[in-house]
Amino acid sequence: MISTDKPKTIRVMFTAFRDGLQSAFGGKVRLQDILPAMEFSAQRAGIRHFEFGGGARFQAPYFYVGEDPFVCQDKMRDAVGPECDLQILTRSVSGVTLTTQGLPALTMQAQLMAKHNTTWDRNFDFMNDVDNLVKTGQPIVDSGMHHQVCVSMMGLPFADDKVHTPEFYIAVVERLLKSGLHFDSLCMKDASGTTDPMTVYKTAKGIRAILPPEVLLWQHSHDTASTAVAQYMAGIEGGVDGVDLSVRPLASGTVQPDVRSMAHGLKGTGYTLDLDVSRMAEIENLLIDGMHDYYFNPVTTTADARVVGFPMPGGAIGPNVHMMKEAGILNKYDQVLAEFPVVVQAGGAWTSVTPGSQQYWLQAFNNVLHGRWKKMDRGYGMSVLGYFGRTPLPSDPHVVKMAAEQLEMPPFEGDPLEAAPDSLAPARQALHERGLETTDENTFLVAAAIVPGKNMELNEGIRLLTGRPKIVLPLKTVDEPAAKAAPAAAAAPAFTGPVTTTCTVAEGSSTRTFQVTIAPPEGVGGAPAAASAPAAAGTTPVYSPFEGKTELVEINVKVGDAVTDGQVVASVEAMKAKHDVKAPCAGTVASVDATLGDDIGAGQAILTITSNGG
Repeated sequence: MISTDKPKTIRVMFTAFRDGLQSAFGGKVRLQDILPAMEFSAQRAGIRHFEFGGGARFQAPYFYVGEDPFVCQDKMRDAVGPECDLQILTRSVSGVTLTTQGLPALTMQAQLMAKHNTTWDRNFDFMNDVDNLVKTGQPIVDSGMHHQVCVSMMGLPFADDKVHTPEFYIAVVERLLKSGLHFDSLCMKDASGTTDPMTVYKTAKGIRAILPPEVLLWQHSHDTASTAVAQYMAGIEGGVDGVDLSVRPLASGTVQPDVRSMAHGLKGTGYTLDLDVSRMAEIENLLIDGMHDYYFNPVTTTADARVVGFPMPGGAIGPNVHMMKEAGILNKYDQVLAEFPVVVQAGGAWTSVTPGSQQYWLQAFNNVLHGRWKKMDRGYGMSVLGYFGRTPLPSDPHVVKMAAEQLEMPPFEGDPLEAAPDSLAPARQALHERGLETTDENTFLVAAAIVPGKNMELNEGIRLLTGRPKIVLPLKTVDEPAAKAAPAAAAAPAFTGPVTTTCTVAEGSSTRTFQVTIAPPEGVGGAPAAASAPAAAGTTPVYSPFEGKTELVEINVKVGDAVTDGQVVASVEAMKAKHDVKAPCAGTVASVDATLGDDIGAGQAILTITSNGG
């Protein structure tokens, strides 16, 4: 049983205002709704270390909430005062994005984060590629921030004794120490909460034995499988100095454990936490009050032991569940989970932290929708080809071949940072072309949102800076009042085709009777919109392939263009990936019925084709 004869205070990094928001809501939360709780946490609960930015809480504010993340960070600093440590999360060669970045962009990122009140930067690499960690860690050191390097952990969904063992993790740290890279602390980061407690204990004990005594050993996990407190206790027994905790309603489930659970687990052991546990109920009440309009999805707030077989991080489960629900495909959730171990083993067993988790998820999703390996997710394919670094285990040769063919990219053994496209120059050009100020902040907002092949007009940085951000908040649905509903007996019958009836009009002493034919609007009636009769003879509408709402990100044709049956005429974005929209017949484009950037529902035509012979 964990205990110590020498009392020890365990430091706490409070995650409610970053990872809590990401894991429960994909980061899609307005600052005003959580700021009072954050201010109270610092001023009244004695919390001195917060996670406040980076990860999805860099992109989400301006992708989905219409808020500048740098402004958010400044306001958070004002709320907690000058003495608290404020921490961000960065992703090695991806920084705060999902794609690879060059060193100039990562250097600008570090400088801007330090400028906007960050004091700690936790940097991880989903491949555990030490070369990546060394090269991307140096800009953090140069910025003057506390540099916390990570060894990324997870439980494998298949048997293997070469990777994700204590010996594997300790070897990563040994290579970091030999590299000469300066780091102030080291974090054992398990984004999925799937590492078993014995592996945690042996890893912590082995790392603590080789770390310089002044270097803090930290631990991060998620409570998705209800094992995080057990993991933390194992880590503390092995020599961990600090852990990540949160508070309800932004705790447990896919988030970190609640402070009160951890404090209870440590009672009588000689270990205590460095904050006022008695104030947690007050923070909880402030969060409940501030977020009373938000819909807490049970998938993200409920523990799920299945995660030990699909090591998906809490920070990715939340956003993906929200996106699947939005696209109308949540019914495929279980199928995607079942495919997860397949893509993990075939890829090479990189850890399921972002962007690796998203790559696993999207490839599993593609395998379910299109057939195994029939459509290669770009990020997953680039990982197996080597563009993000070295995979822990060799990738499946067949999958490598499929990735090279579909992406038209050769396998790569060089430096991912050197292969990364320049994101700063096109960002500056886009700002200049639109008459926007080319500050470092504006440049980085645009650069961090660049996705290869995506129209710059849909770049979230450009949209924010031109006053047209996309707002997607997970708020509760407000039902219409029952009094407004028509009685069931008076409800009009559904109809799927034209209906002829009579209408009598009385005007003074005169009465006239008319015969009226009523046709249902397109998409209304008993038949699905895509199967309903076309608006005009010989024309065929083209719809999104998804049942829910997706964003129109590409239109490849114009009015008058000839198209063939099955030709890709447009693309929609779902699950952070682009999906083809194909012509259902050959013909000529009669009209383009939607605009780039529109949210497209299943019954909404993107364009209309006049069929050949129609």
